[in-house]
Amino acid sequence: MTARRLAVPLLTAGGRLLADRGAVIGDLGFYLIVTVVLSALWRAAAGPGGEIVGYSAGALTWYAATSEAAICAISIRLIAEVGDDISSGDVVTEMLRPLPVIAVRLSVQAGRSLVRLSILVVAGAGLCWITVGPPPSGTGALLALPSLVLAVAANLVLQHTVAAVAFWLRDTRAPWFVYQKLVFVLGGMLLPLQVLPDALQPVALALPFMTMAYAPARLASGSVEPWLLLVQLAWLVVLVPVVVATFRLGENRVQVVGG
Repeated sequence: MTARRLAVPLLTAGGRLLADRGAVIGDLGFYLIVTVVLSALWRAAAGPGGEIVGYSAGALTWYAATSEAAICAISIRLIAEVGDDISSGDVVTEMLRPLPVIAVRLSVQAGRSLVRLSILVVAGAGLCWITVGPPPSGTGALLALPSLVLAVAANLVLQHTVAAVAFWLRDTRAPWFVYQKLVFVLGGMLLPLQVLPDALQPVALALPFMTMAYAPARLASGSVEPWLLLVQLAWLVVLVPVVVATFRLGENRVQVVGG
């Protein structure tokens, strides 16, 4: 019953975003610009017929398009937006609803993000196909699709966990800034993790950020590694209880201190 009730905000949020053509065009335009520039830089670095840490120019193009789609599917200021709602007291009204605040918020953001993701994946695949041809591995590309959904899910959950510090700190600008940089570098959005120094690669692979961009991008670039999906699922199993507990503690604090 709860899952059915949560489907309502998910579908409603997705429908509203899809109906907002201006927002859709803006998101798509931003994604295409970033993807074109980033993939062009990687192709230039690899050179004709060359490779960078095992990635060909074509593979790097598919990598860039996929990693950008995973990240651009979510509002870039989500942590700050959630933090503002908490610090302003807007979340108190949401606490009066019969469903948990975090469950409703994740459902709404999932609806919006999945719509964005679907549009970006189609556009990104078309761009890559025109630029460098089909994906290096059909199997890897198919595995990248569920991996992208898991990437968005993990990112949404962890961003809400970070935003929950607003229950105590009231300001999420610094955590938001740090989080974005960690996803960009250690999450593999800007570059494959194999490019990192040898000492840093095991650290990046051991952190949850790699599930948010590197995992689907690695698969789309031709590496058939199903274990990446298992890692994403494992991190979700860890992160979901953490965000639920964090919001519960924060809401209890609001109730004790009176908002």
